[in-house]
Amino acid sequence: MSKTRRMCYAALLAAMYVPLALYVAVQVGNVRISFGSLPVVAAALLFGPLDAVVVAMVGEFFKQILTYGVTYTTVLYLIPPALRGLVVGLGAVLLLRQGQRLEDRRALCCAVCVAAALCTTVGNTLVNWLDSVLMGYYFPGLILGDLIWRLIVGMINAVVMASLAIPLVKTLRRRNAVSGL
Repeated sequence: MSKTRRMCYAALLAAMYVPLALYVAVQVGNVRISFGSLPVVAAALLFGPLDAVVVAMVGEFFKQILTYGVTYTTVLYLIPPALRGLVVGLGAVLLLRQGQRLEDRRALCCAVCVAAALCTTVGNTLVNWLDSVLMGYYFPGLILGDLIWRLIVGMINAVVMASLAIPLVKTLRRRNAVSGL
């Protein structure tokens, strides 16, 4: 696959991130359940960690700009979604070295996505804490009060996103629409 074509696929996935994260979502208290991670997981399975990190960071950047504008901590909020892309992408690359694709091992793919979700949730919590300290609104209950709930919802969301990404990626590969990893 040419670099130009690969870059176009990454741009399309990053563009999909924004509406999936903003509009295909449900807010439950302080927890947001969205489909924003689907393009990141797909990019990780198709192209590996680097492309997935780029998709996550570009998509999250535009989401942050559209939601909050530019703040001192905008760049910090790009890190947690990038962690998801990195973890899933590394899992895909490591398994590919053993001659298998991560999307062909459903349970392992879900487990890797759950591990990525845990990293993302912990990363978000740390960024929220830092943001609250820098912006002067720190309160322990606000930052840590719903951490367990967010971890549980993140793990469930990860299984759902993996379950959606697996057939998507398999279909793209079967139709020779994308050739990546």
